[in-house]
Amino acid sequence: MTIKLHCFGESGHSYKAALALQLSGLDWEPVFVDFFSGQHRGKDYRNLNVMAEAPVLVDGDIRLSQSGVIQQYITDKTGKFGGKSEDKYEVLRWVLWDNHKLSSQVGMTRFLMNFLPEDKRPQEVIDFMQGRLKAAFATLENQLKGRDWLVGDAMSNADLTCCGYLFYDEPFGFDRKDYPNIDAWLTRISAMPGWKHPYDLMPGNPSDRA
Repeated sequence: MTIKLHCFGESGHSYKAALALQLSGLDWEPVFVDFFSGQHRGKDYRNLNVMAEAPVLVDGDIRLSQSGVIQQYITDKTGKFGGKSEDKYEVLRWVLWDNHKLSSQVGMTRFLMNFLPEDKRPQEVIDFMQGRLKAAFATLENQLKGRDWLVGDAMSNADLTCCGYLFYDEPFGFDRKDYPNIDAWLTRISAMPGWKHPYDLMPGNPSDRA
């Protein structure tokens, strides 16, 4: 049975789940969520996910939201990306750090800078968020010093969650050339067989609304 992932291309959290599915080799297909038209707030979508968020994974009778949960489900189903048994809590630590310190803040900053009308962008808020992001990027850069992957000796959910937003081209205060360890790590991830850019992996692109 083909796994369905309700997602949209602009969503970094959707990309984390989609990329894990893609690299796992599981049979899956994206289902477009028209987020910018408010589909996620409608009754039908709330019946799918009471949290009114994307992504949502549907695998037969199993229905899951939250990218970290979906990534763990993929690990449990395939045995991939969980790291060695002694590393599982360290992998989880980075998944939680990303959701609290990195992706949540990148997501908001990127939205404010790119998806709001220019005259409604709150510059003071953007400046504050970019300051916080600099600290998060420094943490990631430091962890990757002298290592190929965030945890252990192979790609894990720690990498798949933390990289999610960093492949997007829209400006949010991140430039790969300023972070050589992150840059090399992203290059390693994008060299994995089956890797695709978020706008190639999922439907939904800012150009669709241009």
